[in-house]
Amino acid sequence: MKIVASAGRPEIAVVYIGELADGRLVEFVEALQPPAPREDKWILLVSTMCGCPVGCKMCDAGGSFGGLLSHEAIFDQIDMLIRKRFPDGRVPSRQFKVQFARMGEPAYNMEVLDVMEGLPLRYQVPGFMPSVSTIAPEGTDTFFERLLALKRERFAGGRFQFQFSVHSTNESRRRNLIPVKTWDFARMASYGERFFDQNDRKISLNFALISDSPLDAKILLDYFDPRIFLVKLTPLNPTYRAREHRLSSGIDPSRPREGEEVAAKLEKEGYQVILSIGEVEENLIGSNCGQYLRRHLEEKNRLENGYSYQMREEDGAGG
Repeated sequence: MKIVASAGRPEIAVVYIGELADGRLVEFVEALQPPAPREDKWILLVSTMCGCPVGCKMCDAGGSFGGLLSHEAIFDQIDMLIRKRFPDGRVPSRQFKVQFARMGEPAYNMEVLDVMEGLPLRYQVPGFMPSVSTIAPEGTDTFFERLLALKRERFAGGRFQFQFSVHSTNESRRRNLIPVKTWDFARMASYGERFFDQNDRKISLNFALISDSPLDAKILLDYFDPRIFLVKLTPLNPTYRAREHRLSSGIDPSRPREGEEVAAKLEKEGYQVILSIGEVEENLIGSNCGQYLRRHLEEKNRLENGYSYQMREEDGAGG
């Protein structure tokens, strides 16, 4: 794979644009979680598709779809990042998290599971933790059943991170934000109860808080057991699609108290809550969820609060 451009800071996050052998372009990210050093936690976010067919209203990767990526193409991204930092293939990070979350809904691509299974055989990665975030689309039962079996066999005991992207407790609003048919809350809860075993990490219910999208703790309690599920709250990241759809964040990263008030209501109902504000600079780099540098490069009316890092054009093979 040839790396054609990158943007960011190694001490926070770097986004890469890579050209595959067939000429398609993919984006992938390496990130840290300051103040933790790379030795403690290293995060890779890799693409599972070229673009995404879903078209969530807050995600710049949606709206154009260039096909699924093979497991070789997914590994191309991981290979480049690992060999760049650790040429001998041994990743010493105590937590080495690979998120299949840059571009594409992972449940549409069975080869994601081949990568999860094969990565510990390809490298020395004692801290490896796969991470899957999904909208739970209809018609993907085979993926989820194999994922369940793989987690139980290879990644039990807290070594897997699983997340449902929910965004609103109002079903019609969720369908508006995520314009494909997905599992309803009852089915998500049922699968989560099967997925969760003793000593596993709780399953995350992710809400990118949008100002006019309800988050009702009572509705969550009707479906999601706080002993199994936690709630993750994030700001709505600045994206072109969010601007086009006039979506505004329910949390201002510069005023985290807004998120703390929402979190307190959920905690009162028994939920563990993660308020994930992150580094504001990640928005400027374009490394946050939903951001997509290729869209930015093609945009004439540029965002003011995102994607402001200068792209570095490169001319060299990454792996």
